[in-house]
Amino acid sequence: MKLRCAVLDDFQSVATTVVDWSPVTEDVEVVPFGEHFGTPDELAAALADFDIVVTLRERVAFPAELFARLPRLRLLVASGMRNSVIDLAAAERHGVTVCGTASSSAPPVELTWALLLGLARGLVTEATALRSGGPWQSTLGADLHGRRLGLLGLGKTGGRMAAIGRAFGMDVLAWSQNLTRERAEETGAGLAASRRELLETSDFVSVHLALSDRTRGLIGAAELALMRPTAYLINTSRAAIVDQDALLAALHAGTIAGAGVDVFDVEPLPAGHPMRTAPRLLATPHLGYVSRGNYETYYGQAVEDIEAFLAGRPVRRLG
Repeated sequence: MKLRCAVLDDFQSVATTVVDWSPVTEDVEVVPFGEHFGTPDELAAALADFDIVVTLRERVAFPAELFARLPRLRLLVASGMRNSVIDLAAAERHGVTVCGTASSSAPPVELTWALLLGLARGLVTEATALRSGGPWQSTLGADLHGRRLGLLGLGKTGGRMAAIGRAFGMDVLAWSQNLTRERAEETGAGLAASRRELLETSDFVSVHLALSDRTRGLIGAAELALMRPTAYLINTSRAAIVDQDALLAALHAGTIAGAGVDVFDVEPLPAGHPMRTAPRLLATPHLGYVSRGNYETYYGQAVEDIEAFLAGRPVRRLG
């Protein structure tokens, strides 16, 4: 009898078409799910009859309680090689092998710049007006050249952001709790003396930090109040780094010029959620890593991980 493999959150219905699954389909039945299972009960019920699960990024949590409810599960494949929402110790206790895949940081950087440029030049407002017969030129664009780009975090994505910012002729300043002057200089960025300095002096603030106990809620009402009223905030990293209620309040009050957001406290974002209608907000439905190239890598290496598991030689283990 074939093993059964669930592919979660295949919103675009492309998981089984962007790569060739034939190396495993003789032994494995692949079942993609286009809907998101929003509760542990829904997830446990949907996955009860599956031996293998392929999950994207950190969209679905796998805590100890869920592993206990999935006695049939033997292999969990997650895209990327770091995942904070999978309880690896619990997986091991329940005999579940957890593997990962490679992941490119280029697509989220590209989306970050799409949001930043869209905000700076009022692209949604102007494009909508042009198509609907609205006013011709209603916004005043914000300049990038000569302005300051503040980066919270200077890892893989932050480093790429710094390089592109400098190509636009921007003054790049960076800060994180462990950032060294050597790393900043390596990317051509200045090292901010403090988070406060970065927030007070930047025209565009972009978040590129991993979520941890230290970064959760790092940007709240007090931090947003430090930003200039002409400044923009962009978050394509993790929603919990920026206090969502504080951001909504700042957008409604106009204490910052705007925000570009690709990540949310609840995903998919429910209908009627205030983030859907907030003023001064350019928002996308968590598209950062969603590109053809990344999907080819994710699902292609998921097939490889399944092949290796079936052969008794699992590779790219997490943890």
